[in-house]
Amino acid sequence: MEKLTQQEEEAMLAIWQVGPGFIKEFMDAMPEPKAPYTTVASTVKNLERKGFLKGERYANAIRYSAKVKEADYKKRFMNGFVNDYFQSSYKELVAFFAKDKKISAAELKEIIDLIEKPEDK
Repeated sequence: MEKLTQQEEEAMLAIWQVGPGFIKEFMDAMPEPKAPYTTVASTVKNLERKGFLKGERYANAIRYSAKVKEADYKKRFMNGFVNDYFQSSYKELVAFFAKDKKISAAELKEIIDLIEKPEDK
């Protein structure tokens, strides 16, 4: 599974949010400023070509649905990100954000709770 461009990720986030649907529905779910319809249509076609989407023809329109689950993509991307930038260490990732004051002590405690009791969450 390849890393998506920012434009492709934005489209996929809308598609995962909407579920199976048409380009207009995905556009409605995308943040402002919205890209032109033709740009989103081209992006969706690229996502289909890359194997992230499946298209089904309904009369003159194509209904698209995700072939890749959001959680699977995020997991794959995060693993690659941590491997590339933090020497495969999630500890280094958390330490980076703690040093940069991007994560609070309370949030760290929540993370520890998730680690110690994953079944409760």
